[in-house]
Amino acid sequence: MRPAFSVIFLTTLIGAGQGLFIALYAAELGAGLGAWGMPTAPYFALGCALSLVLLGAGLAASFFHLGRPGNAWRSAAMWRTSWLSREVIALPAFMGAVAAYGLAHHLRGAGDLTMALGAAGLTLSLLLFVCTGMIYACLPFLQEWHTPLTVINYTLFGCASGFLLGTAWAAAQAPALVVASAVWTAGFTLAALLTRAASLARNARIRPKSTLQTAIGVKHPRIAQKSEGFMGGSFNTREFFHAKSSACLRAVKWGFLLLVFPLPLALLAAGAALASWPVLAAAFALQYLGLLAERWYFFAQARHPQNLYYQAIS
Repeated sequence: MRPAFSVIFLTTLIGAGQGLFIALYAAELGAGLGAWGMPTAPYFALGCALSLVLLGAGLAASFFHLGRPGNAWRSAAMWRTSWLSREVIALPAFMGAVAAYGLAHHLRGAGDLTMALGAAGLTLSLLLFVCTGMIYACLPFLQEWHTPLTVINYTLFGCASGFLLGTAWAAAQAPALVVASAVWTAGFTLAALLTRAASLARNARIRPKSTLQTAIGVKHPRIAQKSEGFMGGSFNTREFFHAKSSACLRAVKWGFLLLVFPLPLALLAAGAALASWPVLAAAFALQYLGLLAERWYFFAQARHPQNLYYQAIS
């Protein structure tokens, strides 16, 4: 598939925003259980504002993927059958919960109301992760995506990046939370490494269900393709193939594995030891660059069956 940068920014930005909110709510839950002192109201209120900035930027990026942005409201109409429509509904609902949670902390401080709003936000965040992942996991003809690992990876990557940003935010606003937040960040990052490695290994073993024979409906054992079916380019040749070499794909794969996992973890350890928010913010920025590459690779690796006819030329 040809990666669309609007969708790449959408999924990575809202994932980080979701993870950051979960980190904020986890801080309140831990304080309620006596694990540490309750952070100040600005920690929650401004943290929610930062989460909303990420979510809003992701929502804005999605409009560049629309042919007619003025008809965007119609994308929610098929919510009974479409995971995309469900995502369109879940995202603004989650943003509303984040705004209410931050405002409640600003006006009233921590209490039963913020705990209830946080629980609602957590539920909507998890629902949004599922909706976003299922947009791709529900497509059986794209075998690289048609696996529960797709939803799991979207969730873990979002939590890893959001908690890493939350650790930087804690270093700036609530230093007592830094160590615990760093431990959770490392846990999510390592879990994401394991599940992403599992998906890479699975995809490397996939045997395509479609062949050149099934693509054109001819059962002859030996078929030689002489043309891609068009005199010039078309929607099919532009939108369903990335036109990058295997060497480029390998470089992107090893690049994101380096940028998302070992380098941010090294900076996380240093930043947590020093309680330095600039080091932790740099770790988040580095990991986010890696997530952009990871999401590009996720889309590019998927082999659409139509490419057997329109892209493979002998």
